[in-house]
Amino acid sequence: MKLIADSGSTKTDWCLTEGGQTVRLMATQGMNPFHMGEGEIYEILTGELRPQLGGAEPAEVYFYGSGCRDACLTLMETMLRRVFAKAGTVCVGSDLLGAARALCARSGGIACILGTGSNSCLYNGESIVENTPPLGYILGDEGSGAVLGRCFAAALLRGLLPQALADAFAQETGLTAAEIIRRVYREPGANRFLASLTRFIHRHIDSPELRRLAIDNFRSFFRLHVAPYRRPDLPVGVIGSVGYYFSAELSDAAEAEGITLGTVERSPLERLAAYHG
Repeated sequence: MKLIADSGSTKTDWCLTEGGQTVRLMATQGMNPFHMGEGEIYEILTGELRPQLGGAEPAEVYFYGSGCRDACLTLMETMLRRVFAKAGTVCVGSDLLGAARALCARSGGIACILGTGSNSCLYNGESIVENTPPLGYILGDEGSGAVLGRCFAAALLRGLLPQALADAFAQETGLTAAEIIRRVYREPGANRFLASLTRFIHRHIDSPELRRLAIDNFRSFFRLHVAPYRRPDLPVGVIGSVGYYFSAELSDAAEAEGITLGTVERSPLERLAAYHG
């Protein structure tokens, strides 16, 4: 049996396979070793995941997650080996490597994550060979939900959107200008709050103004994060909810920037299961 995980800071999706077939899908809290200690991670693995496995003992464990780099990667691997002592193989990689393997398998390509944040890499069919720094939603993260929400909020508060759209936003969300400012500048998780505004944008994407915001956000991503790889011959695949739900706008942006858009998926888990056989 093989156990494969795709983990974010909020949620971890797990897939147990046997003979290349999915046996069970599970979910636990997210595990980010950059923000969490050994005790928290161990409690999730033993208290949430183990009971869902029904006594199954995977021979191989593949874990891809946010925060899994350098010393944090080693910490995550140590905890997994502790919980799955009978596993002969335990491999931990970044969420970006997971996206690359899910999108490109064993072929070269450019893999991107477009969710609350954004990231990208040049992949050679085995490992990441180049990565344009995403820089976070203040200095970068173009193409992400946080940046799309930020652009929307700025246009809304400056009175640049049609009044009917502003009225609909107020009615549907109950958010005032003062509340938006407070959530962005005085509360933690401003990136997640801004990304949550994309739900309204998606519901009203027929609005030319909102569609233009989304397309411009993706065009900035392609120009600043993909073009620097100088590989127009490679397809660009995308993992993440923002890329998935705004796929029409993403496609238009790619065409405008001369990008060959490849696979667009909401989650990498199914493809990672296929990758690991």
